[in-house]
Amino acid sequence: MPDWLAELVANHIARTQPKPCECHGLRYVFQGYRAANGAARAPGAKLVDVARRAGVSTGTVSAVLNHPESVAELTKARVATAIADLGYVRGGSSGKLAAHWRRTGFATWLFGPAATGWYPRKAPHAARPVPILGDPWPGVPARGRGAAGRADACWVPIAPGLTPHGLRHTHKTLMEELAVPPKRMDERMGHEDGSVQARYSHVTATMRRSLLEGLTELWESALDARREMSDRSPVSALDCLLRKSDS
Repeated sequence: MPDWLAELVANHIARTQPKPCECHGLRYVFQGYRAANGAARAPGAKLVDVARRAGVSTGTVSAVLNHPESVAELTKARVATAIADLGYVRGGSSGKLAAHWRRTGFATWLFGPAATGWYPRKAPHAARPVPILGDPWPGVPARGRGAAGRADACWVPIAPGLTPHGLRHTHKTLMEELAVPPKRMDERMGHEDGSVQARYSHVTATMRRSLLEGLTELWESALDARREMSDRSPVSALDCLLRKSDS
């Protein structure tokens, strides 16, 4: 695993401190961010969406809702505007979060819309663009009733047709472009080559080191390309990476 990826995962685990889920008894590094009891379908945006829209912390939004006398008038006005823009309904998304995504839900409602900019068809609704409020860049999905009417932007596709499994195809193609030896690619992908020739090929430490160096160069190039678009992000993990790259 490249050092930068190990650091990302380690920091995420330290921050989230995942606990065993009730359904499998396993600890999932990446949680669901969806209500386990269906409350995510309730009208309104999430508190974190309001915070991002207003440019404040979730604690500040909570203070505006529960102790408005302790918050400056200008900040209260920004939060109130964000609440109106997003259609936030207090208590509309109550309930505990799911411990992890299910495979179909993740691919359909999170991965697919992020890659294509569209929500899929689901009767009685046709396929439709993800409604976006453009500020802060790159946008916050508007949720709840009338979301499309409140939206002022939408995402263009960045990878039409991409699926979670498609990332394996992409990774294999990248390794071929990096001229990684076939034996090392098979090891990386979890494949087995039963040919006679494969019996005489072996993965070496040099092969592994070369692949990590190539992946690191691609990662740094991707961060540089993202920083050319904007040097900040409302996503805290990405924002930290962009600022670290800038220093």
